[in-house]
Amino acid sequence: MAVIDGTGYVLGRVSTQIAKKLLAGETISLINSEKLIISGDLNAVTEKYNARRRVKNKMNPENSPKWPRVPYLLVRRIIRGMLPYPRKRGKEAYKRLRVYNGVPEGMVADTPLDNAKPISMKKSSTVLDLCTRLGFSS
Repeated sequence: MAVIDGTGYVLGRVSTQIAKKLLAGETISLINSEKLIISGDLNAVTEKYNARRRVKNKMNPENSPKWPRVPYLLVRRIIRGMLPYPRKRGKEAYKRLRVYNGVPEGMVADTPLDNAKPISMKKSSTVLDLCTRLGFSS
């Protein structure tokens, strides 16, 4: 089982690497998911996710796509989008993923990511900032 600390990493880049490792059969735990960085203008990103949340199935609204407001669930949903989820292989890979806000008791990050490096960007915000704008309150 690999434990990855998401502090300071770009959300999309980390998500693709995690998706590849999941499809290879590894079990991944991502800690500090609320500290992943989302690059770009926060207003534009917020509007994009609000538009996704407004999409409804007219025939049966219960069958509409679900986009959570909670940071760790949103990151989990983003990673699910990078997996072949409708197929058996994708569903099994998705079950091997654990995402946490903060650090659970007794868990320490032990796996550095191969090609990703922590960065600081001028125009960046965290997943927690986005979820707060979407209506999440901690």
